[in-house]
Amino acid sequence: MAIFVYQTFEIKQDKFKEGIENLKEIKTFRNENYDHNVEILTPVSGEDHTYALLTKYEGLAEMELQNKKMFEDEEYLKLIGDFFLQNIVQGSMYTQIYRALREKKTDKKHG
Repeated sequence: MAIFVYQTFEIKQDKFKEGIENLKEIKTFRNENYDHNVEILTPVSGEDHTYALLTKYEGLAEMELQNKKMFEDEEYLKLIGDFFLQNIVQGSMYTQIYRALREKKTDKKHG
């Protein structure tokens, strides 16, 4: 069952260009090096500098495995550390985890 991690955060106005570039690097690095898919979501409504990462995993166990790999990777830790410390407003990150609703299989004999 697919798991989605939705993380919102506010990029500092004075670090906007650097923050977006760092965010793109994080997305590319994760998509190329780990077994999950990351998308950057940009605001259409709401707070102008609030962005989001949407990550899709195959399941909870896969999410745990990929997170373990990421946080053991020095290159990734540098990318994410720079992003958190320099480019986002402290305390603005909010993370939610969702799972896809399982579809009920239809009975082909009675349809």
